Amino acid sequence: MIVKKAFVFSGKRVIFTLSTIIILTAALLVGSSFLSDSTPVFNGGERNGVRPIQIVTGEFTAKTPEGKTIETYRWDPGTIFVKEDELLKVSILGVNGKEHPFIIEGLDKAGVVKQGSETVFDLQFDKPGVYRLLCTTHKDFKSNGPMIAYFIVMEK
Repeated sequence: MIVKKAFVFSGKRVIFTLSTIIILTAALLVGSSFLSDSTPVFNGGERNGVRPIQIVTGEFTAKTPEGKTIETYRWDPGTIFVKEDELLKVSILGVNGKEHPFIIEGLDKAGVVKQGSETVFDLQFDKPGVYRLLCTTHKDFKSNGPMIAYFIVMEK
């Protein structure tokens, strides 16, 4: 003998379902009003077809339980997404560390960021891939690194 259960709409179930629908609709409307003023990363701040990228140097310092001071340097942000052939104006502000000589692997691009100064250069990637912005002073753990940022280049 097969017994089938009927789905019964009780008053509580109907109120719960309607309340859930109303709350979700309100959340969508409120959320979309915040997002309507958002600027996509690929369109933010472009001038004359050139997208500005701002990077800063940073430092983390801590003491181990034994009292030894350890530190590491980093680029911030550490990951930057760009499109293939996109024109960039990169600005790196030296905040921590006396200077950071750098290279961008896979390109013929090198320079030095000095504390309290801004290093500005044009940049364009002609192939998709991952390119590392590497501080040559802090390239591994022994030298308070690695100080690496990644340019993730996507196809157009």
